[in-house]
Amino acid sequence: MTDNELLIQTIRCGLGISPMLNGLQRPNWANIFQVASKQGVAAIAWDGIQRLLDDGLLTPEQMPDKALKLQWALLAEQTETRYAKQRKTIVKLADLYAENGIKMLILKGYGLSLMYPVPQHRRCSDVDIWLFGEQQHADEIVRKNLGINIDEGRHHHTVFYVDGVMIENHYDFLNIHSHRSNRDIEARLKVLAAEPESFEVEGRTIYRPNTNCHALFLLRHAASHFAAVGIVLRHIIDWAMFVKHNHQAIDWPWLREVCRVHNMELFLDAINGLAMELCDINPTYFANTTRRPDIERRILGDMLSPEFTTPPPQSGLMHIVAYKFRRWWANRWKHRIVYRDGLLRTFITQMFSHLAKPKSIKQL
Repeated sequence: MTDNELLIQTIRCGLGISPMLNGLQRPNWANIFQVASKQGVAAIAWDGIQRLLDDGLLTPEQMPDKALKLQWALLAEQTETRYAKQRKTIVKLADLYAENGIKMLILKGYGLSLMYPVPQHRRCSDVDIWLFGEQQHADEIVRKNLGINIDEGRHHHTVFYVDGVMIENHYDFLNIHSHRSNRDIEARLKVLAAEPESFEVEGRTIYRPNTNCHALFLLRHAASHFAAVGIVLRHIIDWAMFVKHNHQAIDWPWLREVCRVHNMELFLDAINGLAMELCDINPTYFANTTRRPDIERRILGDMLSPEFTTPPPQSGLMHIVAYKFRRWWANRWKHRIVYRDGLLRTFITQMFSHLAKPKSIKQL
């Protein structure tokens, strides 16, 4: 069993799924820890390792050494602490917006974490919000009441920090300036978002997208990351947990048709297949999915060992531009299973997009 295979089994175990261990010798836990950290699943893997030990599937001799166990446990604790801090910040923002008659919808992150067996072990890097068309008004409220500077140098959201937590305040779900096809999907998402689901956080009413809105957004968001840079195992687990909890409510024929129109059907099938394989999700939950073994293997391989390995430059505008072009060209195979836009059209669109927001050029 390779280190990557063992990592996947620890993740499965951390999600409450029976592992499949065979040929386990002395694992290279230091390497597994590094990969788990990069993939955003270190806390989940730590849960799995402890369960494997408790179930007698790992012997004490096969466990990580004492120093690494402490490091891993500390990282899991830090994930919990950050999660609690983000939850507190969500409540603070929800109160501020509610006082001014603004509803707050959470994208990804916290809302998805509630579908995990251990929500606080789903790593959340920032808090993404959408405010039902009140984005600019809400930013002024934040400036006035919290005295916070707001970064407006990005295309589809502003960025600010509340108590050290990064907030992305979206006025669009997708970057409609990077790909023209995003505009059609954005219009669909805006219509669907008008009827959100509500849930409570410490007695406050918060919103998240309804099931079909959430499904389309999660897919397109993951696809955009995949084509631009890459996705990690956490993206697959997010989709798996979402489908596990919502498969009966997803309008699969509608979702597949949207994906077909936008040349995203192969990506949908591949992500479905990986969710089945890695997270043991019942195949019947994914209506009419055609398994794509070659694409699944290539996507998984690119997650764990990226095909484009050139390190980003530390400085220099022209070096950054050249790097981003090389990465974009190397990832054109991803573009072809995600977007209906042609490569030349995309290049021109993104060139004008960066000229409109020059600060975006340096964002890697």
